Amino acid sequence: MTQYSDDRVQDQQPGLEHEMSPAPDYAPRFPGSGRLEGRVALITGGDSGIGRATAILFAREGARVAIMHLNEDEDAQATMEAVNAEGSEGMILRGDVGDRTFCFDAVEKVVQRYGQLDILVNNAAEQHAQEAFEDVSEDQIEATFRTNIFGQMFMVQAALPHLREGSVIVQTTSITAYRGQDLLIDYSATKGAILSFTRALAQKLAPRGIRVNGVAPGPIWTPLIPASFPPDKVESFGKSSTLGRPGQPNEVAPAMLFLACADSSFMTGHVLHPDGGAPTAD
Repeated sequence: MTQYSDDRVQDQQPGLEHEMSPAPDYAPRFPGSGRLEGRVALITGGDSGIGRATAILFAREGARVAIMHLNEDEDAQATMEAVNAEGSEGMILRGDVGDRTFCFDAVEKVVQRYGQLDILVNNAAEQHAQEAFEDVSEDQIEATFRTNIFGQMFMVQAALPHLREGSVIVQTTSITAYRGQDLLIDYSATKGAILSFTRALAQKLAPRGIRVNGVAPGPIWTPLIPASFPPDKVESFGKSSTLGRPGQPNEVAPAMLFLACADSSFMTGHVLHPDGGAPTAD
């Protein structure tokens, strides 16, 4: 069994995939079938983790893929090289999703290049573990909410003028929205907000033919983990799931694909749960 014992604790969010050991598994596992042919997707937090796996899988299925990232240039470049290796093309957009102006600028650049936007994946997030809730600073609360939920709202507002009937929005929430996580109280609160946002937005956009769904991953081996927890927590990460291990990014990306393509054409306001059957706190 793989030992998740990376002792190189990272001191920045959302973390660097190229520094992780073992490396996350992001490669698609099956041949593509053209389910996103002719579509253009924009993925926030697309440089690494679930975002990277989703970008590459979307490319394999025929989409042109734009990825947004904060400052992880090496990871973003590696992701785009993998997108290109799938025979697709894309673009990299560097900036902070918590900045509303950047969100609007990023969407405009995608539309200017490709003439359309069909799929928005709101995936960017940050989290900061704290043993005592009294130690969660006002700055931390604001930063976590600004990235995790403000950013999603900004991106939707920026994208809506360009989305048309048949477009889709997929939002990353978390198992913590349902069960909480005592080290990540502010993060859990943002993920609960995303859950409600997804359900309300689905109702709002249904008359326009735009579907909105979400994915609530459980413990997934992404850069957020060594960037959030000390080595002892990393070593035990995911072991309390029913499957006894953390998941890999390429075990979440197929849920993103299902919600982004016509396979889920009669679904909106729903959330899928690739969580390993994780019923207890990690």
